[in-house]
Amino acid sequence: MITCFIRYEIEPHRREAFEHYARVWAEAIPRCGADLIGYFAPHEGSATIAYGLYSIESLAAYERYRERLRDDPLGRENFSFATREKFIRSEDRLFLKRVPASAPTTRQAGS
Repeated sequence: MITCFIRYEIEPHRREAFEHYARVWAEAIPRCGADLIGYFAPHEGSATIAYGLYSIESLAAYERYRERLRDDPLGRENFSFATREKFIRSEDRLFLKRVPASAPTTRQAGS
C-alpha cells in the first residue's frame, strides 16, 4: 500500500472554494478506487498550505485510478471547477509507504 500525499498552495481568501473541492473528492476518490484519508485546510499558521491524502495499492493501481477519475463525471467537474475558480496556486504529489511497526493501528486506552 502507498499513500499519495498532495501538498496544495491555495489562495488565502479562497479557503471555502478549496473546502468545496475537497468535499467533492470525498465522493469521487473512493468511487474511483482509492482509500481517502482526508483533506486538510488551513486553520492556524499558514493560510495558504493545504493537504490531501489517500492510499492505494500500488503505482500501477494509481494509474488506473487516475484514468477512472478523469472519466468520472464528478471528477471532471471538480477538475473544471478548480481550473475555472483558480483557488489552487500549485500542487505537488509525493508517494509514501508506511514503515512497518512505526505507528499504532489503533489508539491505546488512556491515550
